[in-house]
Amino acid sequence: MFRSVARSAAGKNLLRRGYATAVPERKVAVLGAAGGIGQPLALLMKLNPLVSQLALYDIANTPGVAADVSHINSRSEVAGYVGEEQLGKALEGCDVVIIPAGVPRKPGMTRDDLFNINAGIVKGLCSAIAKYCPNALVNMISNPVNSTVPIAAEVFKKAGTYDEKKLFGVTTLDVVRAKTFYAGKAKVNVADVNVPVVGGHAGITILPLFSQATPKANLPEEDIKALTKRTQDGGTEVVEAKAGKGSATLSMAYAGAIFADACLKGLNGVPDVVECSFVQSTVTELPFFASKVRLGKNGVEEVLGLGPLSEYEKE
Repeated sequence: MFRSVARSAAGKNLLRRGYATAVPERKVAVLGAAGGIGQPLALLMKLNPLVSQLALYDIANTPGVAADVSHINSRSEVAGYVGEEQLGKALEGCDVVIIPAGVPRKPGMTRDDLFNINAGIVKGLCSAIAKYCPNALVNMISNPVNSTVPIAAEVFKKAGTYDEKKLFGVTTLDVVRAKTFYAGKAKVNVADVNVPVVGGHAGITILPLFSQATPKANLPEEDIKALTKRTQDGGTEVVEAKAGKGSATLSMAYAGAIFADACLKGLNGVPDVVECSFVQSTVTELPFFASKVRLGKNGVEEVLGLGPLSEYEKE
C-alpha cells in the first residue's frame, strides 16, 4: 500500500487508487509522535497523499522527529509541537487525531498494568481534543484499548462533545496478524486474504473469525485453534522476542496508518470503506465491541453484525 503512496507522493495516481480527483485538505495529528509507535506512524502518514497537514505532538523530542520527516518529498506540510502549552495548536483544525501516546508493555506486564499510567495520559489528551477539535475522528491506539476507548468516551461526554460515530479503538493490528498467520498456514497470497476480527483488543477478547476468512482454505480445527491463539498472543510474542527492549511498534504503526487511511477515505466520500474497529455498539450486550464498521463522511456509517459463526467461534 505505502509503496504506491510514496511513488505518487504528489497525488498523481489518486484516481486509480480509488480516491476522488480533487483531494480535500486534511489535517492529521499524531499524539505521542516521538515514541516507538509514533515515529514510524509519522513516517507512514507523511507518505499518505490524503494528508495535507501533519501535526506531530509529544512531551519531548518532537521538533527533531518533525524536522526529519518534513524532508520527505510528499504532499503534507509537517509541524512539530512539544509540551502541553503547544497541544492546542497541534490539534486546531484536525480531521483525524491518532493517539499512540503512553507507555508500552514490558515483559511480564499485563494490559491491566498499563491501565493506571495510560488512562491518565489519554484523559489529558482527550480533554484537549474536546476543546480544540471536537469534530475530529479519534483513533485510539494507546493500550489497553478495551479501557482507553471508554475513558475517552467519558471525557468527551463530560465536555459535551461525545459523538459515538467519531471514536475508534484501533484493532487493525489483530486483523493484520490474523491475515499474515492465516496466509502462511493456508499457503495463499497474503495480499488476497481477508479475516474479520471481533471482540476486544486484549488476549482472549480478540476473536479472529477464520470461518469467514477469504480465500477459503478449509483448515483443520486444530490449525484454526492454533491460529486463533497466536493472533490473541501476537503482542506477547513480540514483547518476548524483543526481550525487554520494547513491544509491537513497527507492525502497530503500519496497522494504525492503514486504519487512518480508511478514515480519511471515508471522510472524502470513497464508498464501501470497511474496517474492523472497537466502537460503541449494539452488536452484543457490551457497550463497546470490535466488529466490521463501514466508514463515511461522519465517521461510523454503519456497525456491521457478526455474520455466521462456527461452533468454535460461538463458544
